[in-house]
Amino acid sequence: EMGNAESNAYQNHLCRFLLEEQADIDGVFDTLSGLSSSAGAKNGKATKKTAYTREPLPEQMTVRLYNGMKSIGLTGKSSGLSEQIAKEQFVIFMSNLLKGNADEKITIIMRMISKTEGPVKGKQIQEFTEDLIISVVHVLSYRKELKGWNLENTRDSASGVKALASQLLSELKLADGTKPVGPQLMETNFDQSVIEDWVYRVPQISIFLSVVIRQGLHVLHSLPDQTKDILNLVPGCKGIKGRGLVSLFDIPSIIYINSHLPAELQHKWQLLFSSRLHGESFSQLCGHIVNKGPCIVILKDVDGYIFGGFASHSWEAKPQFQGDNRCFLFSVFPSLAVYTYTGYNDHYMYLNHGQQTMPNGLGMGGQHGYFGLWVDSDYGKGHSKAKPRCTTYNSPQLSAKEDFTLDAMEVWAVGDLPESAGTKGKKSILDVDPEAQALLEMTGKSRQSEGLREPVEEDDDDD
Repeated sequence: EMGNAESNAYQNHLCRFLLEEQADIDGVFDTLSGLSSSAGAKNGKATKKTAYTREPLPEQMTVRLYNGMKSIGLTGKSSGLSEQIAKEQFVIFMSNLLKGNADEKITIIMRMISKTEGPVKGKQIQEFTEDLIISVVHVLSYRKELKGWNLENTRDSASGVKALASQLLSELKLADGTKPVGPQLMETNFDQSVIEDWVYRVPQISIFLSVVIRQGLHVLHSLPDQTKDILNLVPGCKGIKGRGLVSLFDIPSIIYINSHLPAELQHKWQLLFSSRLHGESFSQLCGHIVNKGPCIVILKDVDGYIFGGFASHSWEAKPQFQGDNRCFLFSVFPSLAVYTYTGYNDHYMYLNHGQQTMPNGLGMGGQHGYFGLWVDSDYGKGHSKAKPRCTTYNSPQLSAKEDFTLDAMEVWAVGDLPESAGTKGKKSILDVDPEAQALLEMTGKSRQSEGLREPVEEDDDDD
């Protein structure tokens, strides 16, 4: 009887997978069985460095996956005796984590957070979440799935890992609705129902686990059931290749910010402007970003704070507010967060240049002289005012000091560039904006001013 019940549960899990998927799982299980007898025994003895460079997954994550698989009870058998993972445990693990609901995932996730049963501490959840993010970055880099980004052209991902983990942990809510913070969070005990609620509300945990399993174990990674959130986890990167630039973004923040963009814009980011490439000039900035479709602006102040905003519409130089409620502000360092619209006003985005009467500069949220994010046309100066919060986006002060000095700035077009920004019959900003033309003539730059006429090119760098 027992054998029968066991095979029924097993069959039910197996049924969730298509035949080609079942074949894939079989193959991976056989490969891993050859490896796990040694891995189970050494359980963390190999030096981190060799494991990290040669293996698709960092060792800490391999151990967590192993603990998750071992936690699956085998009907009528004691699973504790053998170090080997049984085929059933492997299939049920895949079924629950890749195809299951929050309830099915949760028992396994609890055992991946801590080997021992019962509640888990905030500190353990933090370590699990950091391991998970490190593994996502590592495995995507290892499998060459970063789509043109890499660990050289982005800022160091170590602080990005910590910032993203803190952001996800800030969503932990106890049963009474309170959110513990800081040292208190580390020591708080969280039971399974609280973690289940968290996994249900924070989609990144399931998505990251799915990526780690699919890409790490190389199972079901090429099959058509991949959801959009996995396919567009990292946007394609254009316009940075071979230019020796290190972006202000790190890979964890790219993943997080991209997930907040409208779905139709998540597949591609293209560099339009970098102060390091194009020079520290407001007219250069305008020349490169006007009429290029939705954009992300990111800047770093001289104190090292990194922050920015998403502009849902093409930037246009005009003395009115523009954009819509899809715009948001964000911070990347020292903390990672996204601030969305409040409904209080419609001061989403503003760009003005060469006007006598209205403020000249680029702004998002708040009001004139009091923006959530402001870069002055007197290039290099800016402010982020929020006492206590920006009216439009409910964001705090994003820069280290309210009035800041700019260290570097980038603007990325997201999604496909609008037809009008194509190179065919391309007009320069100077053709479109006589005011900019007049301004340049006043400052003694010729119409062929270097860089202002360069057309926008779609480069096909598929790494």
